[in-house]
Amino acid sequence: MMALDGPRAAVTVSALDGHEAEALEQRRPSTRFSVQDDQDAPMNPNQRPEIFRSTVHEVLFVFTATMSVAMPSFLQGSTLVISSFIKRDLDMTTAQLTWMTAASSLTAGSFLLFFGKLADMFGRRGILLSSIFLFAILSLATGFSPNALTLDILNGLMGLTCASTIPAAQGMLGSIYDKPSKRKNYAFACFSSGNHLGFVFSSIFSGLATQFFGWAASFWLLAIIYLVVGIVACFTVPVDDSDKLPLTLEVLKQFDVVGALLTIGGLGLLIAAISVGPSAPQGWKTPYIIVFMILGVVMMAGFIWWENRFAYPLMPLKIWRDREFSLLLAILLLGYLSFPALFFFAALYLQELFKYSALITAVCLIPSAVSGVIVNIIAGRLLHRVSNKLLMGIGAAAFTISFVLAAVQRSGASYWAFTFPALAIVVVGTDMEFNVVNMYVVSALTKSQQSIASSVFQTTIKLSVTIGLGICAAIFTSVSNNPASTGYYAHDPFEPYAALFWFSAALSFVSLLLVPLLKIKTQENNGWDFDDWVQRMRYRRTLYLLGQIHESIAHGFGRGECDGY
Repeated sequence: MMALDGPRAAVTVSALDGHEAEALEQRRPSTRFSVQDDQDAPMNPNQRPEIFRSTVHEVLFVFTATMSVAMPSFLQGSTLVISSFIKRDLDMTTAQLTWMTAASSLTAGSFLLFFGKLADMFGRRGILLSSIFLFAILSLATGFSPNALTLDILNGLMGLTCASTIPAAQGMLGSIYDKPSKRKNYAFACFSSGNHLGFVFSSIFSGLATQFFGWAASFWLLAIIYLVVGIVACFTVPVDDSDKLPLTLEVLKQFDVVGALLTIGGLGLLIAAISVGPSAPQGWKTPYIIVFMILGVVMMAGFIWWENRFAYPLMPLKIWRDREFSLLLAILLLGYLSFPALFFFAALYLQELFKYSALITAVCLIPSAVSGVIVNIIAGRLLHRVSNKLLMGIGAAAFTISFVLAAVQRSGASYWAFTFPALAIVVVGTDMEFNVVNMYVVSALTKSQQSIASSVFQTTIKLSVTIGLGICAAIFTSVSNNPASTGYYAHDPFEPYAALFWFSAALSFVSLLLVPLLKIKTQENNGWDFDDWVQRMRYRRTLYLLGQIHESIAHGFGRGECDGY
């Protein structure tokens, strides 16, 4: 019997007469992956999904999805190494320069849940394609910005396109690769690499473009890259055949407008306060920063209250009742609180203390890109073979080691001895944890909720990055204003950097302590599992002890020591 998904789920082929069944079968698209034949054996999940015409088609689609999740990283990396040039040419204040990066983070973080819900309800392909092309157009326009205000506004709009692209891309990826398999692990490992590889490669490209043509060329290059990605996407992104809702008044009533407004306002105010707080006139004590923080917390509390009561919530709160889900995100958050800070402040001290140019600074970040490629290849091969709990432990340990390496150096220290290994090792932490948590989140919700699953995950990352940068900036400012006169870092200009790196190492160590509480196994639950191995070792030890006892008793009987029985 063949069951049809969607509104016609109650209709079966066996209930129709022969002519109707034959006609229905002829109308059914051969690539429709929401239709399943209960009588036929299920397709091997390790085979190429039928929706792709060839392996090349599949690879290009995964590339498009990877470039989509890399979009905000490309934007942040591009602006990182050219900020001083923009500040000089546009005569920007420090506050205006801060808003250049804060604007994109604010809009991207605030609208993720909103666009995730839209993609799940009304379709993902259209949102994905239009967002990629719009990002390219906005990047082109940003290069012509005549003043700071225009630049900040355009960066905010680019952040908005990032928020609409990511849930749609991950939603399609999760919907197509809906069964645990090696192929899914490889696809998501590639997808996961986009986050930090985009940051590193854009820093390098931006440094090269700025060195030879000026800072505007950095945004024009970004426009060219995503114009090409958009063209590739038009031919490779398959038709979104998941269940979609019609755009009617009744359907619109199901959209959580109140929840969307609360989350956009709450997250927006929190991100704005944390991003701008360190550079505000009175720092964190500035009145409008305090107001932003209070209103943001109140609105997010209201969002949680509302989601518990609305029939069609923007974010299903039940996912947070999953113990493993909450623990995984907590571990990831503690690592990601400091990961961007390492790159941001490493680039800063390479320019300020090492006196490197923008181009040389970008080249110094290459180890992260190389390491990231290697780690993602390894992750794709290990997710279904090795305990994901062990992989999370490796990730947390890598975070801790990299931050300690960055913290113990002083001014004049060798780049190769400290900064190089720190940048190479930290990527092990980001990619291992991102892959494991991303795969778990995708599996936590249904096929029709893949975009909102992506939004929850990406919002957590955006918040952790923003909060981490805000805290690290506050630590940097505080230590800079009160330098030590004695001790290891006495009169050392590297002391503020060391302080925030030690803070980062402490957070990562806490995440390492949380790993033993996890109970997750491999992605397919048929690979090597750490907890099962421990149980087997205990079982074998018990059998060995029982065997020794049995031999002792038997030996005793043999010597006649138990003749009384």
